[in-house]
Amino acid sequence: MRRLYVLPAVLAGALGSAQAEPATCQVIDLEFMPAASHREPAFAFDVQMVAWLETPQGQFVDTVYITQAVGTFGLGNRPGRFDFCSGPDWPYGRRTTTFPVWSHKHGIEFPQVEFQNGNDSALSHASTRSSNELHYCRPLKREEPQWDARTCASLAHTDKGALGPRPSRYPPRSDLVVMQEDDATSVGMYRVLNPFDAISRATPPANTVAAVSWPAPNGLPPGDYVLWVEVAREFDHNATYSEARRPRPEVAFGDYGAPYLGQPSVLYKLPIEVSAGESFATTADYVGYGDPDGLDGNIRPPDTTINTSTPGSGALRLGLISANGEMYRIRAHSYPETDGIPPGIPRKLGVVDVTQTTARLEFIAPGDDGNLGNVTQYEVRMLVGGTVTEDNFDAAIPLAVTIPVSAAGVVQTFDLHALLPDTSYSIGLRAFDNCRNKSKVATVELTTLERKVGQVDACFVATAAYGSAMANDVEQLRGFRDRVLRQSVLGELAVSAYYTIGPVLAGAIGESELLRSSARGFLRPIVERLRRMK
Repeated sequence: MRRLYVLPAVLAGALGSAQAEPATCQVIDLEFMPAASHREPAFAFDVQMVAWLETPQGQFVDTVYITQAVGTFGLGNRPGRFDFCSGPDWPYGRRTTTFPVWSHKHGIEFPQVEFQNGNDSALSHASTRSSNELHYCRPLKREEPQWDARTCASLAHTDKGALGPRPSRYPPRSDLVVMQEDDATSVGMYRVLNPFDAISRATPPANTVAAVSWPAPNGLPPGDYVLWVEVAREFDHNATYSEARRPRPEVAFGDYGAPYLGQPSVLYKLPIEVSAGESFATTADYVGYGDPDGLDGNIRPPDTTINTSTPGSGALRLGLISANGEMYRIRAHSYPETDGIPPGIPRKLGVVDVTQTTARLEFIAPGDDGNLGNVTQYEVRMLVGGTVTEDNFDAAIPLAVTIPVSAAGVVQTFDLHALLPDTSYSIGLRAFDNCRNKSKVATVELTTLERKVGQVDACFVATAAYGSAMANDVEQLRGFRDRVLRQSVLGELAVSAYYTIGPVLAGAIGESELLRSSARGFLRPIVERLRRMK
């Protein structure tokens, strides 16, 4: 196998997203509508999409669009085995089954991200190899109330892994800031190795028509091309790809989450012409599906193993759109665009509401050319403990936020989730037009509210001491709390008292390895006695 580990300097000439925006560009617009899941609850990582352009002979040209979970947050190249269970905002393990066809087509290889201790079959790792997670949430069990509520239980403290010797066809995540004491030094290379951040978009909401614009690279020859779209969905089970046939792995903490490996990715194909004129292409039918295990890039022809009659499932993961007397699931529109004027800056960006873990922001929509027309999309990034500026915007942490496009002058709002209590954030927002001209950055500062007394997740001190909410000893202590302490009035009072002082202790313990070690020593005899009681 040919191994190619790429850097941005190599990619700059090959990917349109890395080139400077020209005054005149060839644009391909995509229109589609993700369908609502046929199962409840529908989790954040249910639907993933990627689109790419090929020649009629099958030569890969460029990636046109990719959802942010894969293109920015490294869903396909994370530490952990691919069949780890999934749940609300927590798809632990590398999801190499997401885009098997695209991942074998694009021709780029990256170093595979692996846990620092080399054990990819464990969810819990030493605190000295773990740092705070700013995007994914901690795993959940099905019986936890947040499961059906589809909410983030809490952000996690996890091992971000390290670049290993094996290759991957998926990019690593590009949102991490290296925590020097706990993260491997190679984590700093993740962002450098990822070429897809510029074309990544948050997954559009279900049952809402989405539009994506792609400016072709300079020098793309006019002619006939083929646009491919690959769509994946977690938990898309049916009789062939059932939970029983694709069960959870028999590993430690395997009871967290649920088996997600349902029907494989499905493919759509649209021939499209790139020329000085306009060209349209539509399709309502899928042409095949990818390898269920992600092992090859072959397209399997349609068969009875893929649902074709259940909305939101299998071949119907994209909904039907009706326009101008035509029904389609995807439409492509190719045309030349002359546009050297950047969009106006989003005005009056401000905070409407803020809680311990969420914030709602609003702004006045700019125009495509200053204050005229409609922009194509927005990009939101944040810094913790710093200020977003024009100079550092691209280095700030990207956020998976979808902001529908509206006319210039309209007041728009968007929400931020999974924030940390009592934490200051700097938020930056900018707009793009369909030639990838970008506006200046609008910024706002906010501080989340303090955590309420008694408002906790679980076992503060133990979690801080062991570095993970899933460590075996933490589970022992949590079980003792639920089975014994909470069954009596005195026990409930003890739990309440602990929850009052626990956050303060955990904050101090979590920042000191000496205190963590002392806390583990204090908790060890308690844990050992609990084990003997079982």
